[in-house]
Amino acid sequence: MTQTDLDIPGVERMVEALLFAAAEPLSAVDLMDRLPHGADIAAGLSALQARYAGRGVELICVADRWRFQTAVDLAFLMTRERETPRRLSRAAQETLAIIAYHQPVTRADIESIRGVQVSSGTLDVLIELGMVRMRGRRRSPGRPVTWGTTDKFLEHYGLAGLADLPGAAEMKAAGLLSLDLPADFSVPNPTTIADDEDQFGADDAPEFHLDYLAESKPPGD
Repeated sequence: MTQTDLDIPGVERMVEALLFAAAEPLSAVDLMDRLPHGADIAAGLSALQARYAGRGVELICVADRWRFQTAVDLAFLMTRERETPRRLSRAAQETLAIIAYHQPVTRADIESIRGVQVSSGTLDVLIELGMVRMRGRRRSPGRPVTWGTTDKFLEHYGLAGLADLPGAAEMKAAGLLSLDLPADFSVPNPTTIADDEDQFGADDAPEFHLDYLAESKPPGD
């Protein structure tokens, strides 16, 4: 090893090579074990840090160990937002299928078809995902809320409109319809406005939690 190799620029180059190739941050002791005897490691690190200051990649010291990392102000370039698909539970799938094929449908209708009570959590999930909405109120005692699907539902399943809903067999194959349907089940046309329904306008749709609690309130309370 020549004297030139042990000059600060030479030591700086060697430190740079070691840190670049290292699988994890290196301490001064780690560098000392690799560099020639007499190399001024502190000066090499200082020079290297100054040379990379302000660049896209910088030399930093964390817990007495040195490493190259992306400049803090450029961290946004390294992140990517990705929407993770959320799997629907069987109860949510069945509820969504019933709403899609029987809209406008009330919560009592859904429970009658499924044979079990619809939990608020199931509807919460479908609302949160933007798959269903409150359409209006049925003209019947208690004025129950009617439910229907949204444009996001159509986009998610690649449908041009509700009239393009597939048949029951196709829905089962797609995993949307998994409940046992009666033999005489037929796909209704949900594009028409029911005669016994008053639809909500843009400004008079109630808040879900208030409306749902109102429907769930036991008689006499």
